Parts: sequence; structure tokens; C-alpha cells
Amino acid sequence: MRLETLPSEFQEALPVLEKIKAAGFEAYFVGGSVRDALLQRPIHDVDIASSSYPEETKRIFDRTVDVGIEHGTVLVLENNREYEVTTFRTEDVYVDYRRPSKVSFVRSLEEDLKRRDFTINALALDENGQVIDLFQGLDDLENQILRAVGTAAERFNEDALRIMRGFRFQAALDFDLEQDTFVAMKDCAPLLEKISVERIFIEFDKLLLAPFWRKGLEALLTSGAIEFLPDLKGSRAKLERLFDLASDFFFSASEQAWAALLLALDVQNVKDFLKKWKTSREFANKVQDLVEIAAIRSERDLTKRDCYDYDIDLLLQAEELRQAQGLAVDFSAIQNLDASLTIHNKQEMVVNGGMLMQVFGFEPGPKLGQILKELEYAIVDGRLPNELEAIYAYIEEKK
Repeated sequence: MRLETLPSEFQEALPVLEKIKAAGFEAYFVGGSVRDALLQRPIHDVDIASSSYPEETKRIFDRTVDVGIEHGTVLVLENNREYEVTTFRTEDVYVDYRRPSKVSFVRSLEEDLKRRDFTINALALDENGQVIDLFQGLDDLENQILRAVGTAAERFNEDALRIMRGFRFQAALDFDLEQDTFVAMKDCAPLLEKISVERIFIEFDKLLLAPFWRKGLEALLTSGAIEFLPDLKGSRAKLERLFDLASDFFFSASEQAWAALLLALDVQNVKDFLKKWKTSREFANKVQDLVEIAAIRSERDLTKRDCYDYDIDLLLQAEELRQAQGLAVDFSAIQNLDASLTIHNKQEMVVNGGMLMQVFGFEPGPKLGQILKELEYAIVDGRLPNELEAIYAYIEEKK
């Protein structure tokens, strides 16, 4: 198969391929960018595979960075862009179901492609638009099938994260898993416990944000792989509640997706749960806020103070979740409440602790903090204008 017109992303990278070839080596576009070009999907990172060894690649280009040279990858800086050029390679036995004990550089494209995860990712593209397909990846693309390259069990034993990648590709592409590939994923699922939580989180997160997340999640649950993810053993029945969300609903942000997951699980301590997933503190705080907002909305309408205490984006995300559950929503009320706020944070108050200490002689400490908090919420609630004279009069009256 030949692409008559190379996508612009490849055309911009052609000078890199041409320089490598001019130096006497082979070079191809490989992996996900080729797959996405054939599927007419947006292309993100353009990766290049070459028969040139890392030191040889560095001699070809004026500007390079050693981003993963031990694995054969050199970052080439060309025409104000960055391209990863990776040497054709084979890999020795995997010592931890994730990393090979040894990487060997080779001059053969076939040896490089046969170590990849799925046939649709084992495609290469030359400078003329010719697709090199050694493992029937084009047939699988046409039939919308996810099939492991070679022996499926070997691929997943080499790198167990490929199991999560398979579910994520399902969610992103709406492809079906080939039967032997799915069986191998089920059989190898216990190996996920040996993979770093951070890497599993990335794949699971991408799955939840994908357009066909239901398909990926269903396969994850059906395979039993969910049993080997942090704190999710025995959670299948609860997670199936996510399928009750409106059929046309898609998560708009990672925080929203994980809040929905935690709500389905009835998790009581959000931060403890997410700590096991090693997420950032900022992410955990936002997810907890979303869960709290959902609890508030299950009991009453939001108030000005709610709109002050929580970020408006999170308030709207929580409302989207309610809408997906078929519950009553009012997006305009949230926006109107937010617009009506006199201040959106305490830094917008016309007074601060230093001013109150100077004018009224307050001492630093809990009492001053309590007074500032009282002023803050009086302004938020609309009981006190954010004006110096009014605030001072309010304090005098309270003294």
C-alpha cells in the first residue's frame, strides 16, 4: 500500500529521513503516527526508526540530545522541531515484565518491528509513502482488529503494560481484540502487579478519556485484569455502574473521570485511594473536591459560598456528571452565582492581616485568622461590601 499524499507532519520530517538515507542508512516513520495516518486520525508524535546506531545518528545532525541513548534513541533538533530517532533494535529477556535485560542494536527493520506490541503499531512508512507491513497490520486496520505481533503471550510476558495498552487502544479506536490476544491478556493479567503504578495510571486514564471508553472498560472488567490494579480487587460490579451514565457521555477531564470512578466505588477516603495510585496532590485535591460537590448537589442547590469554595470548572464538571446520571441540572445558575461573587479569593479582599494589626492592634494568631475568615465569608455571602470603610465599621461593631 502507498499513501499518495504524505500528511503534513511527515512532510515536515522528511528532511530528517533524507539526511539519514544520504548518509547511507535506512530510515522510516514507524508506530502510532503511521497507524493514525492510515486511519486519518490526528498525528501527534512522529517517530523515526533507523539502521544508524546512536553515535552514527549524532554524526549526521548538528544538534542532538541524548534522551534515551542506552535504548537507541536520539532527539534530533531540525527545522525548529524535535524528532526522536531510534535505532532498529532487538531486546533480550525481560527481567521485570517491563524492561529488557539488554537492548541490542541491529540493521534490520524486520527485527525491529517484530518486537512491537500490536500489528497495527508494527507498520513503517518510507519517504515515498510506501507502507511496510510485515505482520498483516493493514488487514487488521481494515477489519478493526487488535492483534498481538507474533505469539501474544510472549508479547505480554515481555511487557505486561501492553495489556493496559490493549484496552486503551480499544477505547481510543473502537477496535475488537482478536481472540488469542484477549486470552493471553487474561492469562497474563496478574503480571500487572509487577508494573509501576504510575505507568498503569497513565494507560487507565487515557482509557477513561477516550471516545469509546465503555468498550475499553468492559474488556478490562471482563478480562479480570481489574483485579490486579491498585485497590480495585472485587470492584467489577461497582464499576459496572459507570455504564449507567448516558450513552453519549464522555469525560471532559481526568479529574472528572476519576471522580466518577470513585463515586461508583463508594470510596470514603479519596486521598488514601489516590495515594495508592501515586497521583499528584493537586490531582487528588481536585478529585476530592468533585466528590464533595457531588455530595452537596445530592442534597441541595449550590450557594454563593459553594461557588467561592470550589473552582467553577469543577462545579460544572460535577454538574455534567449529574446530567449523565439523568439528574436535574442548572449550569446557568452556577455561572450566575460565580459572576455574582464580589471576590473569588481572599487575595481580592481590600484588607489583610497586617492592616488589621496596624489599625486595630490585633495580635497575630488564631483570633486574627478567625476574624479574617469571618470577614471573607461575610463579603462572599453579600452581607458586607468589600470596602475599607464598611469593613472597619463591621469590625468596630463586633469588638
